Amino acid sequence: MKENPELESVELLAKIILTAARTAPKGKGIDDIITCLLSQEEKTELADKMEELSEIKGLKFLHRDARNVRDADAIALIGLKASGVSNLDCGACGFRTCKEMLEHGKVQKEFLGPQCMIKYLDLGIAVGSAAAKAKDLCIDNRILYSAGAAACYFKMIEADVAMGLPLSVTGKNIFFDRKSTRKIQE
Repeated sequence: MKENPELESVELLAKIILTAARTAPKGKGIDDIITCLLSQEEKTELADKMEELSEIKGLKFLHRDARNVRDADAIALIGLKASGVSNLDCGACGFRTCKEMLEHGKVQKEFLGPQCMIKYLDLGIAVGSAAAKAKDLCIDNRILYSAGAAACYFKMIEADVAMGLPLSVTGKNIFFDRKSTRKIQE
């Protein structure tokens, strides 16, 4: 008898979840999405980097999120490596034209931007599709800005912007009802 065999399925299910990100619709049919599934060693390294970024930025919630990454059975990263702009001149990026945005210097912090808003939407749709597929497969998950930010900041993923999607198979979702590192004022 094999007890708890469901724990062995996480890597395969994570790949299926990333397939949902890959096949999500993309603006103008241009796929600038990057996906990664971290090894256990890389998962630990990411949690360490999240804690380091917490110290650099003074953002205490990164410590809480790093605990979630450590406790996750797997973590996927979904990122955007923009190859250009949509040429819609929609202004959503904050510039009058796509050409004006491209001529403006990019800023590198956790993420590289500005980017074309259509590309950001592509990333959001891909991440949402992955989270929805995880839900469909009964895999607990939570989209983490913090994991993607640390992965980009420390060049663990070749993406301009990324989000993390930790995955867990337990009797209770470990990504909710989390204790904050912030004290509540009474």
